[in-house]
Amino acid sequence: MTTTLIDNFDRRVRYVRISVTDRCDFRCVYCMSEDMTFLPRAQILTLEELAMVARAFTELGVEKIRLTGGEPLVRRGIEQLVDEIGSLPGLKDFAMTTNGAGLVKYARALREGGLKRLNISLDSLDADKFHRLTRTGKLDKVIAGIHAAREAGFERIKLNAVILKNRNDDEVLDLVEFARDEGVDISFIEEMPLGDVSDHSRAETYCSSDQVQSIIEQRHALTPTTETTLGPSRYFRMPDSDTRIGFISPHSHNFCSTCNRVRVTVEGRLLLCLGNEHSIDLRAVLRRYPGDMDALKAAIIGAMPLKPERHHFTTDGDVQVVRFMNMTGG
Repeated sequence: MTTTLIDNFDRRVRYVRISVTDRCDFRCVYCMSEDMTFLPRAQILTLEELAMVARAFTELGVEKIRLTGGEPLVRRGIEQLVDEIGSLPGLKDFAMTTNGAGLVKYARALREGGLKRLNISLDSLDADKFHRLTRTGKLDKVIAGIHAAREAGFERIKLNAVILKNRNDDEVLDLVEFARDEGVDISFIEEMPLGDVSDHSRAETYCSSDQVQSIIEQRHALTPTTETTLGPSRYFRMPDSDTRIGFISPHSHNFCSTCNRVRVTVEGRLLLCLGNEHSIDLRAVLRRYPGDMDALKAAIIGAMPLKPERHHFTTDGDVQVVRFMNMTGG
């Protein structure tokens, strides 16, 4: 059996994002509707199944795993799952994306379990605006979580900010200064057209990475780098800070030609592309052949030809994919 994953366009899959829950304690306006219906427990992968999926991918040459949600820290037993994945041989990078609200409780245990890096969502530094964007989130809990993560000694911490025109684009420079002061990186993200959101028109709120970069360059010179974390961020450096500025630009700077990623949803769908519905059902394999690693790996290998050459996001407000981001994990 092959030990690497190659798609039909000679791209090697080195990175898998695994969603551990569709649930979240926030209701961010670009991620899900305010009144969400979540999956029954029987339809989501167990912790044991999630660990088996992670092991299968590392045995097939994947070097990086990121745990996502929903919000991964609301999944009961997340520390045990981190412990198990963190000990897998061949894993060079182990990360998590979180809203940060649970890090005061979990940061130290996650770091001790082998988690190396954190991405923490932070779209506003204004408490009222933050609450409007997240609908339920409290800014002070996230700031405390960022501090807890720094104290826990993660190799790298990055903030993620989704910028929406006339919502939080006036805070770009404030977010940069906050990242510089905290000694962390920050990536600015273009909103992705996943799920039919009712809160706003995506055509009206779209803010390109080039627009954000122009705002930053009013104060800080940005020099492009070739640094990578195997993800889609294009990184820039500033001459007077160790903070890296990243841009994730699914619309304006399509990164499909170098895509090395696949995703496993909370219900066990192996998604070959964030912007398409091409997938196979790993849950069915896991439950039809319990404990059979060869069957699981064969299913993953067999899915590689389904990976499309590119996604086709638009900025006109149309929804290309009906599932919300909390179902996918980003």
